[in-house]
Amino acid sequence: MTSSGDALTSDPDGRSLPPWARRAILSLLVGVAALYYLRGLLEALRPLILVLLVAFFLSFALEPAVNRLERVGLRRGLGTALVMVALVAAVGGFGIQVGSLLAEQVTEFSENVPAYLSDVDEWLEDSFGIENATADLRADYDTGALASWLGDVADDLARFGTTVVNVLFQLFTVGLFTFYLVAEGPKLRRLVCSFIAERHQRHVLEVWDLAIEKTGGYILSRSLLALGSSLIHWAAFEIIGLPSALALALWVGIMSQFVPVVGTFIAGALPLVIALLGEPVNGLWVVVVIAVYQQIENYVLGPRITSHTMQLHVAVAFGSVIAGSAILGVVGALLALPAAATIQAVIAAEAERHEVAEHLQEASSQRRGHGERPEPPSDDLDEA
Repeated sequence: MTSSGDALTSDPDGRSLPPWARRAILSLLVGVAALYYLRGLLEALRPLILVLLVAFFLSFALEPAVNRLERVGLRRGLGTALVMVALVAAVGGFGIQVGSLLAEQVTEFSENVPAYLSDVDEWLEDSFGIENATADLRADYDTGALASWLGDVADDLARFGTTVVNVLFQLFTVGLFTFYLVAEGPKLRRLVCSFIAERHQRHVLEVWDLAIEKTGGYILSRSLLALGSSLIHWAAFEIIGLPSALALALWVGIMSQFVPVVGTFIAGALPLVIALLGEPVNGLWVVVVIAVYQQIENYVLGPRITSHTMQLHVAVAFGSVIAGSAILGVVGALLALPAAATIQAVIAAEAERHEVAEHLQEASSQRRGHGERPEPPSDDLDEA
């Protein structure tokens, strides 16, 4: 009498598989196909997922303001509409101001190109004996090719503000989701909690409230710092004599606060370039003003404001921005800081904390200072 294993090995073709192997291979193929289909589905839904993430971020950021309006007697739907209109007006006004500034500067640069080229020719001839180094560029400009290109760029920049407004209208889906998430916030929370056991509802509501608090705190702290930065830079740029000082100050204030990691460099580049096109010494003053203000903000204004709104270690903030950018690109980088603050707050609220035994830490530091290897803990420590 032979076993099933002997029957399988005694097959003359040697190609028979046990039933469990065929089922395993079939399950593997079905799983791979399902994962491939799921991947394609997620890729197709990626725009919608990003819209929902941005809508949730905006709803968390706007809900504290709407709650204040509701407490003073305004209906929640009307309060949500007023807050969103104010946000659109602020962003649109910023876009129009900066777009007009860029268009003006490009037009002025286009008109002064011959003078710039003559200065370059004169400097090269005096310094290195090179004559007519920019003759080809001047010929292109005289024929109108370069001037036409710069004029087109100026026209495009002049339409920048209008483009921003059009983009805001094209993002109607984000606005619609945001409106209903804020206006129907309490109802949405009750709906979500109705699917959760009662013992877990408190934790869900606490996390939800923390997300609103931290995101609102992030927007509030960034807005206050952007306002302070804009006012100080506006006064400084007026003293220096830069053109369109208000628009430049708004650019510096908003870009430095709301663009993670590289925002300060992007913010300072535009006023520096415009200052150098006018008077090179003004570029030096712009660098000095921005550098001095950054020190004041980092050591005086920033800690005082963020201590009451959103506390986040610099290393955690930097790492979260990198992670968010790697996962979701620009959207992930913008959402990384409030998400990291919320996660940190949830861990701090829920995780169990223990007191540090200071005498053990001091003893360990002393041993390391003398080059001694730490001794393994003994039972006497507990008795002590």
